[in-house]
Order: sequence, then C-alpha cells, then structure tokens
Amino acid sequence: MAPNLPLTYYDRILVAIGVSLGGGVLGGVLTDLDLRVGALAGALVATVFVYDALFRNPPQAGHAPRTKVAAVTWHVFVLVLLAAMVR
Repeated sequence: MAPNLPLTYYDRILVAIGVSLGGGVLGGVLTDLDLRVGALAGALVATVFVYDALFRNPPQAGHAPRTKVAAVTWHVFVLVLLAAMVR
C-alpha cells in the first residue's frame, strides 16, 4: 500500500503545470494541431499556474530576487515557443 502523503498547495501547482504542458504536447501529437501549437497552448495554460504560485500566493512574503528570475525564465520559455511557431 502506498504511503498517504498529503499534497501541499505548491505540489498541486507543480502537477498542474506538468499536466498543462503534457496536455498541450499530447494535443499536438494526437490531433491535427502542430506540435508547437499544442506546446504553446499548454505553456499558456501553465502560465496561469506559474503566476498564481509566484505572485498571488508566493511561498514567502514579498518578491524575492529568485521569484523575479523564475518569472523571467518562464517568459523566455514561452517566447521561445512563440518564436518557433513563427518560423
């Protein structure tokens, strides 16, 4: 029997981000959508969860420099996906 480990709020956010990205990629693979379009759609959905975890309900009060770095990194990822779609 598996141990009963309760998921914290941030565990659920990480799962939601993974499911969003995976769902987008899966949608790109299983449907007529281009894979890049599916990945971008998943990333845009995951962005909602990233914002919620970083800015609406941050683990620490205030915005630490690491929070800003994480937000910039995420936006670079989404912009790379957008740039890949344009080509």
